[in-house]
This record gives sequence, structure tokens and C-alpha cells, in this order.
Amino acid sequence: MKARFKKSEKSIYILTNSWLLIALIAVFLCPRLSTAASPGITETEIVLGQSCALTGPTKALGLGMRDGALAYFKELNSKGGINGRKIRLVSRDDGYEPAACATNTNQLIDEDRVFLLFGYVGTPTATAAVPIATKKNVPFFAPFTGAEFLRNPLNRYVLNIRASYYQETEAMVDRLIKDKGIKRISVFYQDDAYGKAGLDGTKLALERRGMAIVNEATYPRNTLEVESGVKLMLETKPEAIVMIGAYAPCAQFIRLMREKGSNPMFLNVSFVGSDALAMTLANMGLGVVVTQVVPYPFNKKISVVSDYHKMAKTQVPEAGPGFVGMEGFIAAKALCKILSETPEPITREGFIETAEKQAKVDLGGFSFSFSPGSHQGSNLVYFSQVGPGGFISPVDNLTQLYEFQR
Repeated sequence: MKARFKKSEKSIYILTNSWLLIALIAVFLCPRLSTAASPGITETEIVLGQSCALTGPTKALGLGMRDGALAYFKELNSKGGINGRKIRLVSRDDGYEPAACATNTNQLIDEDRVFLLFGYVGTPTATAAVPIATKKNVPFFAPFTGAEFLRNPLNRYVLNIRASYYQETEAMVDRLIKDKGIKRISVFYQDDAYGKAGLDGTKLALERRGMAIVNEATYPRNTLEVESGVKLMLETKPEAIVMIGAYAPCAQFIRLMREKGSNPMFLNVSFVGSDALAMTLANMGLGVVVTQVVPYPFNKKISVVSDYHKMAKTQVPEAGPGFVGMEGFIAAKALCKILSETPEPITREGFIETAEKQAKVDLGGFSFSFSPGSHQGSNLVYFSQVGPGGFISPVDNLTQLYEFQR
């Protein structure tokens, strides 16, 4: 009995100490597990995901946003990256279609294991992607869209650099009335979430002044079916038309209107892709207005513009400079500023917390700020116009526009 008791006691002792050892290991490991870096962060890389149009009628926007960002990422990587980690951007083509974007977003998060989503292009595609990113707690940084739903109500996982469509259309209505005394304003827009965001912004701007739009006309996304809109505008004869669309259909609309002898003021929001719009229209675009949300990309006296030209020429020589590329470059520079300050181990929540501490950050002539109560980085809106030969130039007053003559 005595020997058996000792054997049992020894077993209990061993068992007790084994569990104690396991408990100690768990205590030792748990803090490290809870503070492990997020997916997409390795010892050598930070992996980002992007879904945008790389083919189809809106590809100039996707390519411009991607290439502008790559100019900065590649230059940064050539100098060692961020604390030894190089930026790798995984770009998937969605053709500017929401269903494809949703598929891409799931693949980027679940298969490519990206750290965050960057530089998405378009409102309808963002509408498909943001619920996925939010559900999976993945930051959605610097989309190329000014849609209001990305700003209000505040979404912790969405961080915008650019001004909103509401701000762009407010500026348009304000200058039309103050500079030109124009009150008969219509809206031509893409029949989806993007177009309706601009339509709503224009209506609100007019309502604040006790006014209403003359009429509205639409076209289907990813088409050039603008003839019905042209017919309607010819009948109602507005003095100005606010346009919420992509460059190819907007160019087609303007061309047909002018060929038929109608010449109201045409004003486009920045998403139109002013470089592609101007190139498509050439002299048929003389005096067409585009609001912009980044510095003029050909004024090399601005530090961030000069950097953009130098890095683009070296790192993506096949891509010419332009407004969309400028936006991609600025978005990339802002992102890397935040990443460089995010404490180790880098996590998605840590990134957001660091972003919300950014106040009046000057990137070299372009500033942005975030806070826990605002994820709207910049409020910059200014005007530009299509000049001779399809060249875009800044303009301070709508009385300074070129006159189109057939």
C-alpha cells in the first residue's frame, strides 16, 4: 500500500507540473500572439491590394492611379523600403464592374493576404468592396472617388485623401453663380452610385441657394449611349451642365452637343479623368471645365509635383504624368508616411490609430489630416479647363475660359 501510494503521488506530481509547464508556456506565448503583425506584414514586405479598371473604357483611370502609386513605392523600395520592408502592390483588374471588384476584394484579402486595400477606383466598385473590407476589419485607404457614403457616416476602416463630390459640386455651383450669374443648371450623370452621388451634391448646392436643377439625363456605365441625354439637353437648353461621368462618354456627350450647335458650359468632377477627356476631345473640348482635388501636376515649383515627375520618369517611364497619376502618387506618399510611424508589430488597428494622429501633414505642397472623428484627409478643390490642343490648365475664375467656336 505504501509503495502504491508513493507511485500515485509521483504521478500526481508529474501531472501537476506538466499542467503548470503548459500554463507557463501559454502565458508566455499569449501576449505575443495577441500582438502579432497583421496579414501582409512580413520581415521583408508590406503587401497592399488594389482592384481597379486595367482594361475597358475606364482603364486610363485605373492605370493612372496604379502607376502614380508605383512611382513612389518603387523609389522608396530602391532606398530600402520602410524599416527594411519593401512595398508590394497587388493590382487586380475589375473593368470598373462591381461584381468583379467584390470577387477581387475577397481574393486580395483571403488569398493574397494583403495588409490593406489601396487606391480603388470608382464609386460603384467601392460600394461593392467596402462592406467586405469593413466586415473583415481591413483598412480601405485612398479610394479614387469622392462618394459621400465613404465619408458619412464615419467608417473606421475607410480613410479618404481627396475632397468629396459634394465639395466639388458645391464649388461648381458657387462659381457658376458668382462668376457668370448662371442659374439654369442641369446634370448629366452615369446611372449608378457614382453619378447619383454627384447629382445629390449638385441638388444640395442649389437647394442651399433656393434653386433647383433644370433637368437631369443619364447614360449606362461602361457605355457611350449618350444620345438620349443629348436630345433632352437640346430641348431644355440649360446654361451650364454639371457632368458626373467617365471620360469616354462625357467626351462623346460634349462632342455631340457642340456638333449640334449647343454650347452651354460643361463642368466635370475630377473622376472624369481630365487628361484622357482632354486628349479624347482635343480642340472640341476648348473651355470645358474640370474640378481638381490635387495640385496641378505640371507645376514643378510645387515640391510634391517635382518629386512625382522625377520618380515617375525613373520608375514608370512608360506612364506620362497627369492628374490621376498625381493622385496615386500623393496617396502612396501619405500611406507610407503613416506606415513608417506605425509601431511594431504593425497591425491594421495600429495603422488606423496612427493615421488618426496625422495633423496638417505637408507632403510638399499638399497637406492632409485625419482624426478619430474625421477620415477626410483633404478639402482641396480648384478649377482647370481644357485649352488649345487638349492641354489642361488651371483657372481661377470662370470668366477666364476659352471660347469654343465651330
